[in-house]
Amino acid sequence: MRKRIAVLSPLVLAAMGAIAAPATKVCVFVPGVVSGSPIYEQLVSGAGRAVSELPGVSLKVVEGGYDQADWLGKISALAASGSFSLIVSSNAAIPDLCAQAAASFPAARFFVADAWLPGNKSIHTVLYDQLEQGYMVGYLAGLASSGRLPRSGATHKAGIIVAQRYPSFDKLISPGFEMGLKAADPEAVLETRVLGNWYDATKASELAKGLFDAGAAAILPVAGGAGQGVVSAAAAKGRYALWLDDDSGYRLAPGTVIGCSVLRQERLVYERVKALLAQGSGSPLYGKADIVGAKEGYVDFAAADPSYLSLPASARAALDGQVAKLKAGALVLGVAGL
Repeated sequence: MRKRIAVLSPLVLAAMGAIAAPATKVCVFVPGVVSGSPIYEQLVSGAGRAVSELPGVSLKVVEGGYDQADWLGKISALAASGSFSLIVSSNAAIPDLCAQAAASFPAARFFVADAWLPGNKSIHTVLYDQLEQGYMVGYLAGLASSGRLPRSGATHKAGIIVAQRYPSFDKLISPGFEMGLKAADPEAVLETRVLGNWYDATKASELAKGLFDAGAAAILPVAGGAGQGVVSAAAAKGRYALWLDDDSGYRLAPGTVIGCSVLRQERLVYERVKALLAQGSGSPLYGKADIVGAKEGYVDFAAADPSYLSLPASARAALDGQVAKLKAGALVLGVAGL
């Protein structure tokens, strides 16, 4: 009996391949919650934009909550599922957890922004030069503490309220803030208070009022959703607040929040997620740890808001000059990997 061999057209073969090919899925693991955290909102938005431009790719967002003891188990479960071509996150604590998960599930691939871990072939990380980010708002705080802003007085004191101490804060944000503070006001003293969580705005407000009563001209919250308590205290005391990561602080209290140093996390995540998905699991980015800052356009100062533009022209010119030097590479603060 003669066998019949069916010859299928290229279009039919392509259609069958498309049906048979496994769907590409990306998971964003948020170490906390998305709402109220600018850096995580940008994380989700950037990954979502990348996925929306890639046919056949879907996105899942998993909120890890505030209990860090749960993060490793949740990341490991995502890796163990084998469902995701890429797991995306953002937090300095995450790469070590991803490395532990990758040791058990070597097929998993991770991209972590705002973090640093070189040499692991399953993980790509990018660290922002947050010395520069802290320097920008610190310099503005120094303009306030030196008396060069209208309602601050020459107090020679500024403050930071941080949710909890962590490596990027201790090694980058806080030192950068103090460098900027003293560059604008050599006599200035920095006072730091630790809140203990990322959500208690009432306690943050109480700590801020204490710092203002002790003479702080401006305070930077590094406290997630609790930062709104610092802003409300600044408004009540007639002093200034500063803001990190995006320009949403301006809208919380116009005229009180006078400066926001921003990270272009949405842009970075969008670019890297697209590149990693295009290159596949063998991407040369895996194993690399990059550092990006003002010169590359990922650290910046939001200078177009009316609250900032209402400050004296001489003060704005001083800060704008510092930002321009950072962008040009003429002012190098010396960030190193964590």
